[in-house]
Amino acid sequence: MLSNSSKYAIKGVIYLALNSNEDHKVMVREIYEVIHVPEAYLAKLLQELSRHHVISSVRGPKGGFYLSQEDQKRTLMDIVKVIDGEKKVNSCVMGVNTCDRSNPCVLHKLVGSNKARFISVLEHTTILDLIESKQEFEAFFPF
Repeated sequence: MLSNSSKYAIKGVIYLALNSNEDHKVMVREIYEVIHVPEAYLAKLLQELSRHHVISSVRGPKGGFYLSQEDQKRTLMDIVKVIDGEKKVNSCVMGVNTCDRSNPCVLHKLVGSNKARFISVLEHTTILDLIESKQEFEAFFPF
């Protein structure tokens, strides 16, 4: 349901949520070493999220990426939409361009309601929701 790019972006954002703030910016090098995503690829993803105001960044010698308190209110869907686009999120799991309720693919009825629930979770879960309990987070999202 999520592309690898979205998964990597979410992992990067979670790392920022746990380890950064407006007074402590984080460089991509620090993040990729922990979450094991290629540095250049992660930099591209985080730059894209910053351009769309999902995360914050500052250029220069004391620069880096961080999450403001406002950024922490963003949803997982905000991240996914920037990285994959809304069309990809709502696309057919089989990749059939014409799949919809009136012209369903073979899996549409089987996954339709679960996919709708998954999309709802993405739309309603904020970054802050994920990091409220660091212990639960570490068990659920191991790096």
